[in-house]
Amino acid sequence: MINIKFCECGGLFEPNRNKLRCRNCGKEIDKQMECKLTTQGRKKEIVVIEDNAPNLPVMDKECPKCENDKAYYWLIQTRSSDEPPTQFFRCTKCKFVWREYK
Repeated sequence: MINIKFCECGGLFEPNRNKLRCRNCGKEIDKQMECKLTTQGRKKEIVVIEDNAPNLPVMDKECPKCENDKAYYWLIQTRSSDEPPTQFFRCTKCKFVWREYK
């Protein structure tokens, strides 16, 4: 089993006598010392619509929840660019949000 260790700077530790030495920064550690690699994921952006009247167009669309006949709408490209965008709706009365694929 091969045990690869990485330095805090992101460099790879290589054997150097009885120690491990980082290729990038030259830091040395004992071979028995354990190193832990952690990664930070990127957060996805979320579209937030404020509670008061959003600055979005309104159309005649029946809400599936309260049957109101007006809804705000917007388009977002949620799939690959060769497919049509996803249309989102938000009821002007109960604020329920739903989507439709074209």
